[in-house]
Amino acid sequence: MIGAPKSVRIAHALESEIRSGTLRRGDPLASENAMVKRFSVSRNTVRKSLEILACKGLITTTNGIGSFVTFDGRTIDDRAGWSVALASGDVHMSTRVLLLVRGSMELRDSPVSKGADCLIADRLRVRDDTGQGVSLERSRLPWREKLEGVPEHGLLNGSLNATLKARGLTVQSGVQWANVLVELSAPDAKLMARSPGEPMLRLRRLTRAADHTVIEYVESILDPDLFGLHIEF
Repeated sequence: MIGAPKSVRIAHALESEIRSGTLRRGDPLASENAMVKRFSVSRNTVRKSLEILACKGLITTTNGIGSFVTFDGRTIDDRAGWSVALASGDVHMSTRVLLLVRGSMELRDSPVSKGADCLIADRLRVRDDTGQGVSLERSRLPWREKLEGVPEHGLLNGSLNATLKARGLTVQSGVQWANVLVELSAPDAKLMARSPGEPMLRLRRLTRAADHTVIEYVESILDPDLFGLHIEF
């Protein structure tokens, strides 16, 4: 952080305290006056630091009340396929495998040729408290010898990523697209126990092995109230 603006350095220091658990979800941050004294900076610099933390989803600030930690200590591991998930720690979810068969690529917008031989894996993540679906994922993996037996034996511990890892399929690179799906289709709404036409987040992801062959193409439909996209550059 050497050479970075003071506001960035202060934000980094506070972020470290939040991510380490020194400051936990719901905890109030020190007042602006206290931070001015602590860091020997102006109030404007402190406010810029708080804006940085708020943009990262780590805190929320209310005029006249103060700033509070919103980060719940959970991070999403991109290697585990949860590259956009910023789900609330208060929401407990279960995963259901809807379909696990060998079949043909049929998803629109797929970079994999239509009709290509694939492992088809459809999964639904459901809120335990409401029974409502929050994530519908349709994965298509071009068929290869290492996938033999998966449809018959099922996913390792219910996880596609664990299954791929156990079979020596390691992701080395990938690309991702996100956009808003304005209307949830009637069939998908029925699967997710939601209303047709609900606005949802649509995510598409393509991953490749070290030899650049495609490992997986997945299309996900996500509840925008629980998931979002955060990019740092």
